Amino acid sequence: MSSALVFFSNLSTAPSKAQRELLTLAARFENPTVAAASLIADEAREVLGQYGIATALQAQNPNTDFGGHELAVLDAALQHTDADLVLLENDSFSREIGARIAVRRNTAIVTDVVDISADLIATKDELAGSYSASVKSTTGVLIATVKPNSVEDAPHGAQDGVSVKDLELAQSSGPSVSIVAVDQKVVSDRPALNEARIVVAGGRGVDGDFGPVEDLADALGAAIGASRAATDAGWISHDAQIGQTGVTVSPQLYISAGISGAIQQKAGMQTSKFIIAVNKDMDAPVFEIADLGIVGDLSKVLPQAAAEIRRRQA
Repeated sequence: MSSALVFFSNLSTAPSKAQRELLTLAARFENPTVAAASLIADEAREVLGQYGIATALQAQNPNTDFGGHELAVLDAALQHTDADLVLLENDSFSREIGARIAVRRNTAIVTDVVDISADLIATKDELAGSYSASVKSTTGVLIATVKPNSVEDAPHGAQDGVSVKDLELAQSSGPSVSIVAVDQKVVSDRPALNEARIVVAGGRGVDGDFGPVEDLADALGAAIGASRAATDAGWISHDAQIGQTGVTVSPQLYISAGISGAIQQKAGMQTSKFIIAVNKDMDAPVFEIADLGIVGDLSKVLPQAAAEIRRRQA
Protein backbone atom coordinates (compact mmCIF):
# COMPACT_ATOMS: atom_id res chain seq x y z
CA MET A 1 0.00 0.00 0.00
CA SER A 2 1.23 3.52 -0.79
CA SER A 3 2.53 5.83 1.94
CA ALA A 4 1.67 9.50 2.27
CA LEU A 5 3.52 12.59 3.48
CA VAL A 6 1.55 15.74 4.35
CA PHE A 7 3.58 18.95 4.25
CA PHE A 8 2.62 22.18 6.03
CA SER A 9 4.66 25.36 6.03
CA ASN A 10 3.43 26.18 9.54
CA LEU A 11 1.97 24.17 12.42
CA SER A 12 2.69 26.60 15.24
CA THR A 13 -1.05 26.67 15.92
CA ALA A 14 -3.89 24.15 15.56
CA PRO A 15 -4.42 22.99 11.95
CA SER A 16 -6.93 24.94 9.87
CA LYS A 17 -9.95 23.35 8.22
CA ALA A 18 -8.09 22.95 4.91
CA GLN A 19 -5.17 21.33 6.71
CA ARG A 20 -7.47 18.91 8.53
CA GLU A 21 -8.96 17.89 5.18
CA LEU A 22 -5.45 16.94 4.02
CA LEU A 23 -4.99 14.86 7.18
CA THR A 24 -8.28 13.09 6.43
CA LEU A 25 -7.08 12.27 2.91
CA ALA A 26 -3.67 11.10 4.17
CA ALA A 27 -5.34 8.67 6.59
CA ARG A 28 -6.42 6.56 3.58
CA PHE A 29 -2.79 5.57 3.03
CA GLU A 30 -0.21 3.56 4.96
CA ASN A 31 1.77 5.18 7.77
CA PRO A 32 0.77 8.79 7.05
CA THR A 33 3.42 11.25 8.20
CA VAL A 34 3.30 15.01 8.66
CA ALA A 35 6.22 17.37 8.04
CA ALA A 36 6.18 21.03 9.11
CA ALA A 37 8.59 23.84 8.30
CA SER A 38 8.07 25.14 11.84
CA LEU A 39 7.97 23.84 15.36
CA ILE A 40 4.78 21.85 15.93
CA ALA A 41 2.64 23.26 18.74
CA ASP A 42 1.14 21.01 21.41
CA GLU A 43 -2.38 21.83 20.22
CA ALA A 44 -1.37 20.81 16.70
CA ARG A 45 0.09 17.51 17.95
CA GLU A 46 -3.18 16.70 19.67
CA VAL A 47 -5.10 17.24 16.44
CA LEU A 48 -2.64 15.15 14.41
CA GLY A 49 -3.25 12.20 16.72
CA GLN A 50 -6.97 12.40 16.03
CA TYR A 51 -6.27 11.63 12.36
CA GLY A 52 -4.10 8.58 12.97
CA ILE A 53 -0.79 10.41 12.50
CA ALA A 54 1.87 8.56 14.48
CA THR A 55 4.95 10.46 13.31
CA ALA A 56 5.54 14.16 12.66
CA LEU A 57 8.72 15.88 11.50
CA GLN A 58 9.57 19.49 12.33
CA ALA A 59 12.25 22.07 11.58
CA GLN A 60 12.26 25.57 13.04
CA ASN A 61 12.14 28.33 10.43
CA PRO A 62 15.13 30.69 10.62
CA ASN A 63 13.22 33.26 8.49
CA THR A 64 16.22 33.73 6.22
CA ASP A 65 14.60 33.50 2.81
CA PHE A 66 11.32 33.09 0.98
CA GLY A 67 10.53 29.42 0.38
CA GLY A 68 14.07 28.10 0.71
CA HIS A 69 13.53 26.75 4.21
CA GLU A 70 10.23 25.10 3.27
CA LEU A 71 11.84 23.50 0.23
CA ALA A 72 14.70 22.13 2.33
CA VAL A 73 12.28 20.71 4.91
CA LEU A 74 10.13 18.99 2.29
CA ASP A 75 13.21 17.55 0.58
CA ALA A 76 14.57 16.22 3.89
CA ALA A 77 11.16 14.80 4.84
CA LEU A 78 10.96 12.90 1.55
CA GLN A 79 14.38 11.41 2.18
CA HIS A 80 13.32 10.45 5.71
CA THR A 81 10.01 8.83 4.75
CA ASP A 82 10.48 7.71 1.13
CA ALA A 83 6.77 8.50 0.62
CA ASP A 84 4.87 7.69 -2.58
CA LEU A 85 2.50 10.64 -2.21
CA VAL A 86 3.04 14.22 -1.02
CA LEU A 87 -0.05 16.24 -0.09
CA LEU A 88 0.08 20.04 -0.07
CA GLU A 89 -2.41 22.85 0.34
CA ASN A 90 -3.65 24.47 -2.86
CA ASP A 91 -2.55 28.06 -2.15
CA SER A 92 -0.05 29.80 -4.41
CA PHE A 93 2.87 29.39 -1.98
CA SER A 94 2.36 25.62 -1.60
CA ARG A 95 1.96 25.19 -5.35
CA GLU A 96 5.29 26.95 -5.83
CA ILE A 97 7.04 24.76 -3.26
CA GLY A 98 5.49 21.67 -4.85
CA ALA A 99 6.68 22.68 -8.31
CA ARG A 100 10.21 23.36 -7.06
CA ILE A 101 10.50 19.98 -5.32
CA ALA A 102 9.04 18.28 -8.40
CA VAL A 103 11.78 19.80 -10.56
CA ARG A 104 14.45 18.94 -7.99
CA ARG A 105 13.33 15.29 -7.81
CA ASN A 106 12.23 14.91 -11.44
CA THR A 107 8.74 13.82 -10.46
CA ALA A 108 5.12 14.83 -11.13
CA ILE A 109 2.98 17.55 -9.56
CA VAL A 110 -0.79 17.81 -10.00
CA THR A 111 -2.66 20.93 -8.82
CA ASP A 112 -6.36 21.53 -8.07
CA VAL A 113 -6.82 17.90 -7.00
CA VAL A 114 -10.21 16.94 -5.59
CA ASP A 115 -9.57 13.23 -4.82
CA ILE A 116 -6.83 10.57 -4.85
CA SER A 117 -7.46 6.84 -5.07
CA ALA A 118 -5.57 4.10 -3.23
CA ASP A 119 -3.54 3.38 -6.39
CA LEU A 120 -2.46 7.05 -6.58
CA ILE A 121 -4.73 8.19 -9.38
CA ALA A 122 -5.55 11.86 -8.82
CA THR A 123 -8.82 13.43 -9.93
CA LYS A 124 -8.68 17.13 -10.78
CA ASP A 125 -10.89 19.78 -12.32
CA GLU A 126 -10.11 21.02 -15.82
CA LEU A 127 -11.21 24.09 -17.78
CA ALA A 128 -12.94 25.86 -14.91
CA GLY A 129 -14.59 22.65 -13.72
CA SER A 130 -16.12 21.84 -17.10
CA TYR A 131 -14.85 18.28 -16.77
CA SER A 132 -12.65 16.11 -14.56
CA ALA A 133 -9.37 14.41 -15.45
CA SER A 134 -7.72 11.34 -13.93
CA VAL A 135 -3.96 11.72 -13.59
CA LYS A 136 -1.27 9.22 -12.61
CA SER A 137 2.43 9.90 -12.13
CA THR A 138 4.78 7.93 -14.38
CA THR A 139 7.92 9.04 -12.55
CA GLY A 140 7.38 7.71 -9.04
CA VAL A 141 6.35 10.13 -6.29
CA LEU A 142 3.07 11.99 -6.86
CA ILE A 143 2.95 15.55 -5.50
CA ALA A 144 -0.60 16.86 -5.21
CA THR A 145 -2.08 20.17 -4.09
CA VAL A 146 -5.65 19.56 -2.90
CA LYS A 147 -8.50 22.05 -3.28
CA PRO A 148 -10.25 22.98 0.00
CA ASN A 149 -13.76 21.59 0.55
CA SER A 150 -13.00 18.61 -1.71
CA VAL A 151 -12.59 16.16 1.19
CA GLU A 152 -14.92 15.99 4.17
CA ASP A 153 -13.02 16.64 7.39
CA ALA A 154 -13.30 13.41 9.38
CA PRO A 155 -10.89 12.34 12.18
CA HIS A 156 -9.66 8.83 11.46
CA GLY A 157 -8.80 7.49 14.90
CA ALA A 158 -6.82 8.69 17.89
CA GLN A 159 -3.17 7.84 18.48
CA ASP A 160 -1.93 7.49 22.05
CA GLY A 161 0.87 9.91 21.23
CA VAL A 162 2.42 11.54 18.21
CA SER A 163 6.18 11.05 17.91
CA VAL A 164 7.69 14.39 16.87
CA LYS A 165 11.22 14.33 15.47
CA ASP A 166 13.55 17.16 14.47
CA LEU A 167 14.68 17.08 10.86
CA GLU A 168 18.33 17.61 10.01
CA LEU A 169 18.56 19.91 7.01
CA ALA A 170 21.36 20.07 4.49
CA GLN A 171 23.63 23.09 4.86
CA SER A 172 22.77 25.90 2.47
CA SER A 173 25.27 28.21 0.84
CA GLY A 174 22.95 31.09 1.59
CA PRO A 175 19.43 32.34 0.86
CA SER A 176 18.48 32.58 -2.80
CA VAL A 177 15.74 35.10 -2.01
CA SER A 178 15.78 37.65 0.78
CA ILE A 179 12.78 39.30 2.43
CA VAL A 180 13.19 43.07 2.08
CA ALA A 181 9.82 44.17 3.48
CA VAL A 182 6.79 42.74 5.25
CA ASP A 183 3.27 44.20 5.21
CA GLN A 184 1.07 43.18 8.11
CA LYS A 185 -2.24 41.75 6.91
CA VAL A 186 -5.32 43.19 8.58
CA VAL A 187 -6.78 40.66 11.04
CA SER A 188 -10.36 39.63 10.26
CA ASP A 189 -12.93 37.50 12.05
CA ARG A 190 -14.24 36.28 8.70
CA PRO A 191 -13.30 32.75 7.55
CA ALA A 192 -10.37 32.26 5.19
CA LEU A 193 -11.45 32.68 1.59
CA ASN A 194 -10.02 29.43 0.26
CA GLU A 195 -11.73 27.25 2.87
CA ALA A 196 -14.98 29.11 3.59
CA ARG A 197 -18.26 27.24 3.23
CA ILE A 198 -20.00 30.45 2.09
CA VAL A 199 -18.45 33.14 -0.11
CA VAL A 200 -19.96 36.49 -1.12
CA ALA A 201 -18.05 38.06 -4.01
CA GLY A 202 -18.31 41.51 -5.56
CA GLY A 203 -17.20 42.78 -8.95
CA ARG A 204 -17.25 45.82 -11.16
CA GLY A 205 -20.95 46.27 -10.38
CA VAL A 206 -20.27 47.35 -6.77
CA ASP A 207 -18.85 50.57 -8.26
CA GLY A 208 -16.30 50.97 -5.49
CA ASP A 209 -18.65 50.27 -2.58
CA PHE A 210 -18.16 46.84 -0.99
CA GLY A 211 -20.44 47.79 1.92
CA PRO A 212 -23.46 45.72 0.75
CA VAL A 213 -21.18 42.73 0.03
CA GLU A 214 -19.54 42.95 3.46
CA ASP A 215 -22.91 43.36 5.21
CA LEU A 216 -24.36 40.24 3.58
CA ALA A 217 -21.16 38.29 4.24
CA ASP A 218 -21.28 39.20 7.93
CA ALA A 219 -24.94 38.17 8.16
CA LEU A 220 -24.05 34.76 6.68
CA GLY A 221 -20.71 34.30 8.44
CA ALA A 222 -19.13 34.20 4.99
CA ALA A 223 -15.80 35.11 3.43
CA ILE A 224 -15.52 37.99 0.97
CA GLY A 225 -14.18 37.57 -2.54
CA ALA A 226 -13.84 39.77 -5.59
CA SER A 227 -13.28 39.78 -9.32
CA ARG A 228 -10.02 40.95 -10.82
CA ALA A 229 -11.70 44.16 -12.01
CA ALA A 230 -12.55 45.05 -8.41
CA THR A 231 -9.08 44.31 -7.04
CA ASP A 232 -7.31 46.07 -9.91
CA ALA A 233 -9.47 49.14 -9.23
CA GLY A 234 -8.18 49.17 -5.64
CA TRP A 235 -11.60 48.66 -4.08
CA ILE A 236 -10.40 45.60 -2.15
CA SER A 237 -7.06 43.87 -1.57
CA HIS A 238 -5.70 41.48 -4.20
CA ASP A 239 -5.77 38.49 -1.84
CA ALA A 240 -9.57 38.55 -2.23
CA GLN A 241 -9.36 37.94 -5.98
CA ILE A 242 -11.14 34.80 -7.18
CA GLY A 243 -10.39 33.42 -10.62
CA GLN A 244 -7.83 31.97 -12.97
CA THR A 245 -5.09 34.28 -11.65
CA GLY A 246 -6.43 34.44 -8.11
CA VAL A 247 -7.83 32.12 -5.45
CA THR A 248 -9.80 29.01 -6.37
CA VAL A 249 -12.81 28.41 -4.10
CA SER A 250 -15.34 25.61 -3.88
CA PRO A 251 -17.81 26.59 -1.13
CA GLN A 252 -21.23 25.16 -0.39
CA LEU A 253 -22.74 28.53 -1.34
CA TYR A 254 -21.27 31.17 -3.64
CA ILE A 255 -23.02 34.52 -4.08
CA SER A 256 -21.84 36.55 -7.07
CA ALA A 257 -22.77 40.24 -6.91
CA GLY A 258 -22.10 42.55 -9.82
CA ILE A 259 -19.73 40.11 -11.57
CA SER A 260 -20.30 39.43 -15.26
CA GLY A 261 -18.85 35.91 -15.05
CA ALA A 262 -16.10 35.88 -17.67
CA ILE A 263 -14.29 32.56 -18.12
CA GLN A 264 -11.32 33.75 -16.02
CA GLN A 265 -13.63 34.34 -13.05
CA LYS A 266 -15.53 31.10 -13.59
CA ALA A 267 -12.25 29.21 -13.34
CA GLY A 268 -12.02 30.14 -9.67
CA MET A 269 -15.56 29.36 -8.50
CA GLN A 270 -17.43 27.12 -10.95
CA THR A 271 -17.17 24.04 -8.72
CA SER A 272 -19.15 25.75 -5.95
CA LYS A 273 -22.03 23.54 -4.81
CA PHE A 274 -24.75 26.24 -5.18
CA ILE A 275 -24.34 29.54 -7.01
CA ILE A 276 -26.53 32.63 -6.65
CA ALA A 277 -25.91 35.47 -9.10
CA VAL A 278 -27.09 39.08 -8.72
CA ASN A 279 -26.59 41.29 -11.76
CA LYS A 280 -28.43 44.11 -13.51
CA ASP A 281 -27.56 42.64 -16.92
CA MET A 282 -29.89 39.73 -17.63
CA ASP A 283 -27.49 38.54 -20.37
CA ALA A 284 -24.47 38.33 -18.05
CA PRO A 285 -22.54 35.04 -18.60
CA VAL A 286 -22.67 34.26 -14.87
CA PHE A 287 -26.37 33.36 -15.20
CA GLU A 288 -25.37 30.40 -17.40
CA ILE A 289 -23.82 28.60 -14.42
CA ALA A 290 -25.97 30.05 -11.61
CA ASP A 291 -28.44 27.81 -9.79
CA LEU A 292 -30.44 30.93 -8.91
CA GLY A 293 -30.26 34.23 -10.77
CA ILE A 294 -31.55 37.61 -9.61
CA VAL A 295 -31.73 40.41 -12.16
CA GLY A 296 -31.52 43.56 -10.09
CA ASP A 297 -29.44 46.27 -8.45
CA LEU A 298 -27.09 44.69 -5.90
CA SER A 299 -27.19 47.85 -3.76
CA LYS A 300 -30.89 47.08 -3.17
CA VAL A 301 -30.93 43.26 -3.33
CA LEU A 302 -28.05 42.54 -0.93
CA PRO A 303 -29.23 44.79 1.95
CA GLN A 304 -32.71 43.27 1.74
CA ALA A 305 -31.24 39.77 1.85
CA ALA A 306 -28.99 40.65 4.82
CA ALA A 307 -31.92 42.19 6.72
CA GLU A 308 -34.12 39.14 6.15
CA ILE A 309 -31.35 36.75 7.21
CA ARG A 310 -30.81 38.69 10.44
CA ARG A 311 -34.58 38.80 11.08
CA ARG A 312 -34.78 35.01 10.81
CA GLN A 313 -31.73 34.57 13.01
CA ALA A 314 -33.21 36.73 15.77
